[in-house]
Amino acid sequence: MTTTTRRFRLSAPVKVLISLLVGAVVGLTLTHHDPALALQVAEFARPIGRLWLNALQMTVVPLVTALVIVGVNTASNAAASGRTARNAILVFIVLLVAAASFSAVVTPALLGLVPHDSATMQTFRAALHAPETLAKAPTAAQWLSSLIPSNVLAVASANAMLPLVVFAMFFGFALSRQDSERRERILEIIKIVGDTMITIVRWVLWAAPLGVFALVLVVCAEVGMSVLGILGYYILLMCVVYILITLLLYVVAVLAAREGLRRFAAALVPVQVIAGSTQSSLASLPAMIDSARNRLGYPTALTSLVLPMAVSLFRVTSPAQYIAVASFIAWLYGIDITFSQYAVAVLLAAAISMGSTGLPGQANFMTNNMPVTQSMGLPVEPLGVLLAVDTIPDVFCTIGNTTGDMTATSIVAKRMAPADDA
Repeated sequence: MTTTTRRFRLSAPVKVLISLLVGAVVGLTLTHHDPALALQVAEFARPIGRLWLNALQMTVVPLVTALVIVGVNTASNAAASGRTARNAILVFIVLLVAAASFSAVVTPALLGLVPHDSATMQTFRAALHAPETLAKAPTAAQWLSSLIPSNVLAVASANAMLPLVVFAMFFGFALSRQDSERRERILEIIKIVGDTMITIVRWVLWAAPLGVFALVLVVCAEVGMSVLGILGYYILLMCVVYILITLLLYVVAVLAAREGLRRFAAALVPVQVIAGSTQSSLASLPAMIDSARNRLGYPTALTSLVLPMAVSLFRVTSPAQYIAVASFIAWLYGIDITFSQYAVAVLLAAAISMGSTGLPGQANFMTNNMPVTQSMGLPVEPLGVLLAVDTIPDVFCTIGNTTGDMTATSIVAKRMAPADDA
């Protein structure tokens, strides 16, 4: 008789959350009992957290470039499959830009309601060794002229992500017009580059508990209990943004798809329950298809095409998250972001989000928030700490994404004639 035992394993987000709690406890305990020793320990731990962040940053440029090129070709191939697919992609793009724009308006307003202790914020920044200066916002003329890079290698070395993404989109569209055999050969190489970068990111994220522990220990040792309030503001902000976007998607379904609110909400209940419990849009796909067909009465051919496309290409809360995270970091610095900076970030967030839906959650957070944050001239050092607590708002994030998938499907179903779905 043989017996098998299953080893209990903690998920990566849980490990990171535990490391945050342990780092906070150690840092706060040291500060309470021996402030001098706490500062010494913080100086020892600081390089560890800095090395971890540097390791993540080194993958951003090649990874984002590869993801955008592959994402453009994936969307182009999908659009070539028929009018329904083209309509779906158009709806995805409009909703992504709208979500990012909404976040750019609402997030600063919400943060304006939060008390801002300049002394605490300055100590927090100093603990992370983040620079105190913010890049000067470009004028409208400078912004327009910078969209097309004169030297791709130069903008890559300068981490100027928007012109780099513009080049990647041009490259991706031009590649989609090449002979299919040659296109596939180049795409295979680009996919290998992207997959290689993702492998490196996974290696770095394997050390995330250590990196987060070091970062949080340093912050708690130097800032004290105030850091808990700062992280609490962040968690509350992200949850509110996700909930507001989810509620607005109901309004969009009613106005744009002319769905009955009660019927649409009832069809979403089983989908949102699975999304909240699994924190996975892919795991929610069968429930989405069932609700779309049997509760909302959409054609089988349409749901079989649009919903898998939505899971593969469309994550409506992602650009909103990138904008909200950058806005929070700007709030930490007490700096107002200009309209032109938000305009850059909105376009960049929407473009990046369509190419990154296949990334693991933590990799998605770091590699996609970094370029948007950098495009606004903000430091990326706080991202390592924010990553650790992002597990909590992720429940509302996934619910918002699946609601967005169903809303987009409703709009496409309303706009398409029965003949187009065949």
